[in-house]
Amino acid sequence: MSPLFAPLTLRSVTLRNRIAVSPMCQYSAVDGVPNDWHLVHLGSRAVGGAGLVLAEATAVQAIGRISPADTGIWNDDQVAAWRPVTKFIREHGAVAGIQLAHAGRKASTHAPFDDAHGGVPDEEGGWTPVSVGTEPFTPDYRVPDELDEEGIRQVVADFAAAARRSLDAGFELIEVHAAHGYLLHQFLSPLTNRRTDGYGGDFEGRTRLTVEVTAAVREAVGEDVPVLVRISASDWVDGGWNEHDSVALSRALAEVGADLVDASSGGLVPDAKITLGPGYQVPFADIVRSKAEVPTGAVGLITDARQAEAIIADGSADIVLLARELLRDPYWPLHAAVQLGAEVRAPKQYARAF
Repeated sequence: MSPLFAPLTLRSVTLRNRIAVSPMCQYSAVDGVPNDWHLVHLGSRAVGGAGLVLAEATAVQAIGRISPADTGIWNDDQVAAWRPVTKFIREHGAVAGIQLAHAGRKASTHAPFDDAHGGVPDEEGGWTPVSVGTEPFTPDYRVPDELDEEGIRQVVADFAAAARRSLDAGFELIEVHAAHGYLLHQFLSPLTNRRTDGYGGDFEGRTRLTVEVTAAVREAVGEDVPVLVRISASDWVDGGWNEHDSVALSRALAEVGADLVDASSGGLVPDAKITLGPGYQVPFADIVRSKAEVPTGAVGLITDARQAEAIIADGSADIVLLARELLRDPYWPLHAAVQLGAEVRAPKQYARAF
């Protein structure tokens, strides 16, 4: 059997292969409510053969959205709107997962395809974001309010509530977003966390919020539901968060119930010097997997079937997460199965094509 197409079991959930749809913001919701675009976008990737379809960064609070057009799961209307999406994904053989997120200081911004850029003012539907401190991401982003301990406790509670709503909406797997410069990453990195209370200072203080959120999500969903955590394994800046921090954090996350660490990188500060190239983030997944002894996901310029299979075969990661390549070709997993000589599990409606 092709290693890329071997099943993977996480707690009570079995993925049909090791190919996951990475969460990709679509900036197409209204009041946090997904719609037909999300059904077709995510449903197409399930039809295309992915084992895991992760819905985009979905806000646990209204002020945690990256933009006013982000999806959310903080109320019952959003839960109801997600149900047909998850039903379709499951009906076509994929596991429906959701990435729970809070943007922190990167909230209340324009969608990337808008004519305007930077922060959205109140009169255009924006809001004051919250963060680990009061420093904006860039001068054209909004200045955040610093979260006090009551606000931090509310964030933890809202991640847990969102996890429970996610199960009600039909999702079978939860991913906590602690990467890409969003709220949890803002607490993790010494570049942004200059607090002197129990949520700052040393490594234990800076990682406290991410560990508490992960533990709260685990408690909220019970023992059967897989919980993943996406981290930025490196800030790509001297003196910032690095892969050694990521190994230590991953051990702590596993202790509170995380089943897999999804190892991305960057996003915290605009002046990071990132070295791009095919599979450029795979070494992060590899070092976390080997040093922390937890399952990992690899992401970042993975485009070729043999490249993806090698990542699984050599033990660098347990799953590969594809983003832009699956925007270009929703049926990449089916094409990869043909290329690798694996069983092609196309929907019966598409069988004649394979």
